[in-house]
Amino acid sequence: MIGDGGREEFWEISAAPGPQVAVVRGGEVRRGSRVRLRPGARGDVLDLTLAGRIGVVDGIDHDLDGRVHLAVILEDDPGRDLGAARQPGHRFFFAADEVELVEPVAGEAVRHPRILVAGIGNIFLGDDGFGVEVARRLLGRPLPPGVDVVDFGIRGLDLAYALQGEYDAVILVDAAPRGLPPGTVSLLEPEVGLAEGDGGASFEPHGLDPVRVLRLARSLGAELPPIRLVACEPESLEPGGGGERLTELSEPVRAAVAPAVELVEEVVEELRRELGARSEST
Repeated sequence: MIGDGGREEFWEISAAPGPQVAVVRGGEVRRGSRVRLRPGARGDVLDLTLAGRIGVVDGIDHDLDGRVHLAVILEDDPGRDLGAARQPGHRFFFAADEVELVEPVAGEAVRHPRILVAGIGNIFLGDDGFGVEVARRLLGRPLPPGVDVVDFGIRGLDLAYALQGEYDAVILVDAAPRGLPPGTVSLLEPEVGLAEGDGGASFEPHGLDPVRVLRLARSLGAELPPIRLVACEPESLEPGGGGERLTELSEPVRAAVAPAVELVEEVVEELRRELGARSEST
């Protein structure tokens, strides 16, 4: 059995973020590096099919003994750009000595920037469902490789853990009262106060306050990437008369969904340029 001290140490190590860089044959790799798979002689039939193939490092982690493990997606896997929907089944794990660095093809970037678009809000509180509806629309549109669109709803803890995934940038989409006419869409760069004693790591499990979630992510060890907030001024965030739940957006907020979708797409392209993404020919 693990004693109290051992249990605390276990959770402390488990919660620690993985390394940013790993040393493999041929040099150093990080998320997005191209590697050739050289699985050891473990008698695994799957390893035989993967040996010699090219993969892309999707994550670097370590076990309780400090050994480094790489999560790899096959470069020719048609599901590699499905974001969180590709898991499980598309990620394979290898020790650092089971891969070798592959130099990028001349003229190609090492990887696409990873951008998370997070739709947040409560669909049962009228206009608070704005971010969820924008995410739903975006999921039906073509987006560049490396862009993950996720409907987080009110799952603040899930969003906090998603921010541990080393995204290069994050776009939050939410209804945010700012005293503007209902339906007004704004692009903001939220300031995240992280001073000691601000109660930053707490959050309401049945709601999702973006700033509190970002503070929680920091408390879990995440280095927050550049963050943008696409916000819409709601007409109402309250239940209807008699306390019934409102599942419909108000007219001005419903009309703001399409412009918000276009704005998110513009911000994605702007962030890709800022992050050094290469232009792709179609």
